[in-house]
Amino acid sequence: MQLQQIINESNNIVFFGGAGVSTESGIPDFRSVDGLYNQKYDYLPEEILSHTFFNAHTEYFYDFYRDKMLVLDAEPNAAHLKLAELEHAGKLTAVVTQNIDGLHQKAGCKNVFELHGSVHRNYCTSCHKFYNAEYIKSSKGVPRCNCGGIIKPDVVLYEEGLDDNTVSGAINAIKNADCLIVAGTSLNVYPAAGFIRYFCGKYFVLINRDPTPADSMADLVIHDKVGKVLSAINV
Repeated sequence: MQLQQIINESNNIVFFGGAGVSTESGIPDFRSVDGLYNQKYDYLPEEILSHTFFNAHTEYFYDFYRDKMLVLDAEPNAAHLKLAELEHAGKLTAVVTQNIDGLHQKAGCKNVFELHGSVHRNYCTSCHKFYNAEYIKSSKGVPRCNCGGIIKPDVVLYEEGLDDNTVSGAINAIKNADCLIVAGTSLNVYPAAGFIRYFCGKYFVLINRDPTPADSMADLVIHDKVGKVLSAINV
């Protein structure tokens, strides 16, 4: 298998993943036929998950967020587990993810750059006290801190910028990689999708169910489920 040969020849692999990595764990994506963007709500998900909407309609935001974004019983799938195995073996040096579910860490990966934050971190907007995802899930209406402040998830909403340290770490990892595996992403969401332009290593692998704008740039393109492809790799 060509992918196996690339893995064997690489010693500094960086994995860049999107929603398609977690759909096999039962977490919905946004842009597929049955994704969140194609479901019916009073507002578009993109509007609900914006900084402006959070401030103006905080309770509605949380109704949607608890219902659709907090999938706390999800377990790592074959893709997450194989990446943790590759990291443990010293082949994978970093995971760069657009997902906010924390499944890479749950699988055992240590060096994870979460571009869009994590549902597992929540902070009071007044005193910055930390709250876990379980607290948010079990709360009613707008979750509030002991001090009375509104609690906000540490996720990057539309209209908000990415964390500078996370971006720097992700870009440096991609720059230094000898193999970049991009998987489960449409590569249509910026600025994250633009990160692949920093790669100047030997092998660029693209794994996605549907074609992407970067297919023509890749050394190997596989149109299939990420977990199915990665689980076939021998470490």
